[in-house]
Amino acid sequence: MWTYEKKLQFPVNIKNPDPSFAKIVISQVGGPDGELSASMRYLNQRYAMPYDRVRAMLTDIGTEELAHLEMVAAIVYQLTRNLSMEEIKASGFDVYYVDHTTGVWPQAASGAPFTSSYFQSKGDPIADLVEDMAAEQKARVTYDNLLRATNDPDIIQPLTFLREREIVHFQRFGEALDYVQSQLDSCNYYQYNPAFDK
Repeated sequence: MWTYEKKLQFPVNIKNPDPSFAKIVISQVGGPDGELSASMRYLNQRYAMPYDRVRAMLTDIGTEELAHLEMVAAIVYQLTRNLSMEEIKASGFDVYYVDHTTGVWPQAASGAPFTSSYFQSKGDPIADLVEDMAAEQKARVTYDNLLRATNDPDIIQPLTFLREREIVHFQRFGEALDYVQSQLDSCNYYQYNPAFDK
């Protein structure tokens, strides 16, 4: 169970709508390296994790990723609010608008809808943690790409915060991987799956 604070983890206050940027930042809502994938990945992996401290970390980070999903959704909403049909057509946002008006819907920048195939839950601590580290690096690269594509400080500030959290999560997953390996046979970490083999 979670306690919900009715505020964003980092403020999002975008003054100038920009449907062209909304078309690409939406990838961090429902794209392959987006926040929805991250939250589902970690919140599902925690069930098979045999180590309490790593399970707790997966819960913490998975919950934080839901907060990041909320932030990116707020960015998309603020970039598309109060648009005229002329602005929607001129920006190419009409393709999205036809199906979703200006509602926030999980998809990649390419238009591909969110799918659970974007994340993995293997049930093996080492496999899952290596997956998690790679996912955080890929999300950081996506934020790098988004930051290069805008010069609006109202967009840059929350994206920079989100990028920094990807780095912190990568480091935490690395620490968790070290811990898991310390619990296993140092000559062969892959001798058995501690989440399954007893």
